Amino acid sequence: MSQDIPEEKHLPTEQGDAHHGAVAVADDPFADPGLPVHKPRIQDIDERAAKRSERTVAMLFTLSMLATVAFIASYVIFPVDKIVYIFPIGKVSALNFALGMTLGTALFCIGAGAVHWARTLMSDVEVAAERHEIAAPPEVKAQVLQDFRDGAQESGIARRPLIRNTLLGALAMLPLSAVMIMRDLGPLPEDKLRKTLWAKGKLLINQNTMEPLRPEDVLVGSLTFAMPEGLDEHQHDFQVQIAKAALMIVRIQPDDIKDKQELEWSHDGIVAYSKICTHVGCPISLYEQQTHHVLCPCHQSTFDLSDGARVIFGPAGHALPQLRIGVNDEGFLEALGDFEEPVGPAFWERG
Repeated sequence: MSQDIPEEKHLPTEQGDAHHGAVAVADDPFADPGLPVHKPRIQDIDERAAKRSERTVAMLFTLSMLATVAFIASYVIFPVDKIVYIFPIGKVSALNFALGMTLGTALFCIGAGAVHWARTLMSDVEVAAERHEIAAPPEVKAQVLQDFRDGAQESGIARRPLIRNTLLGALAMLPLSAVMIMRDLGPLPEDKLRKTLWAKGKLLINQNTMEPLRPEDVLVGSLTFAMPEGLDEHQHDFQVQIAKAALMIVRIQPDDIKDKQELEWSHDGIVAYSKICTHVGCPISLYEQQTHHVLCPCHQSTFDLSDGARVIFGPAGHALPQLRIGVNDEGFLEALGDFEEPVGPAFWERG
């Protein structure tokens, strides 16, 4: 069975071998084509054009500096919760939008200025170099250093101070953006960790009944949780404040209290201690009335409330802070001041 074989058309043939249809083969198919003829740019032959390019590059670097300043100003001007409408994006955070636009502009202008500088003012003569071993001989290293110096000279950075100064200014100011971003690590603690809402004269409010406590409301062997007067569960910072001011109240027979200061700061055997564990800040909720021990449910730190709430077991680092209490003229339990040491876990400012 025969098959039709398509004819080869338009195949080049070697001269004198047309009868056999042989394809012409070049002598060296991988011959080096060489470098194209160098064509000078307008900046190479017209100093006015070179000056225009220089001003353009300087303008881009200057815009980068201004954008960096705007980035820093945005941190100060725009509040974190401000929302604005921007067409066609929609509703966005004003702070995030401003930071993104200004930082993007600063980076873009440095890149665009560097590219424009390289394409219009730096030398564009192509140089072919033979491949060599990775470990360059000393003469090659010397040549590389010389080429670097020649490149720096040809870039014009020494004789074009406007470009050099604006570039250095843009690169020097850009890291300030990273410094400003550190603000998002959180506000400085200042002395917030040392203070709570407890103050002299503030009533002890029962967290279950939301009523002020009287001494007769606290029975021997009971555990009562309290918070300072004026704190409302509907306040926006309630969780922040209660995390520092949460209080647990127990009544111990005065003869069973071993610590002298604890006895002086109590009222008729009623002692008030921070509810926040000094290990990692878990709320303490387990009380053993026979031993007067309280147990943190997270990591089993145990404190003796009859002996200054000292640690008797577990990873907690120090005793629970005690709140000095008394009774006002109306017969309600009140605080006689704030805790005298920070509540909760130990931190670097403690001591």
